[in-house]
Amino acid sequence: MAKSQQTFNKTEKEKKRLKKREEKRKKMLARKAEAKESGTSGIPLAYVDFNGNLVDTPPDPSMKVEIDAEDIVLGIPKKEEGDVEEFDPVRNGKVSFFDSSKGFGFIIDSENNEKYFVHVSGLIDEIFENDKVSYELEKGMKGMNAVRVKKIA
Repeated sequence: MAKSQQTFNKTEKEKKRLKKREEKRKKMLARKAEAKESGTSGIPLAYVDFNGNLVDTPPDPSMKVEIDAEDIVLGIPKKEEGDVEEFDPVRNGKVSFFDSSKGFGFIIDSENNEKYFVHVSGLIDEIFENDKVSYELEKGMKGMNAVRVKKIA
């Protein structure tokens, strides 16, 4: 006599599926009954007032503002000549540490007290600790690096 192909796991899954379907049908019937009792037809409408807030009453038509399509700007507006800020790339600072045998050190910026790495390849003049220097910043592997470092008298 042949054994049934239906396993215990398959029957359990089928029971769960039928139970879920029945619960879903009951919820649907409950929603329909509630809608009949309250007299509403479904989802209430939400309106946006002139301040941009969601409200349940329609906005006042007298507050409506006409906007021309040409006035709407898409994207970033073009910069004009007067809008450009003058940026001086040369900065000043003080050498907090420099190891000439290893060829690197650090400079502390005089404006924002940030520490910047400096390598011997970025030096114009020879520098030592506590020297006042002027330099420019460049993006390096691990952050900003001081380059074109000159000693200030």
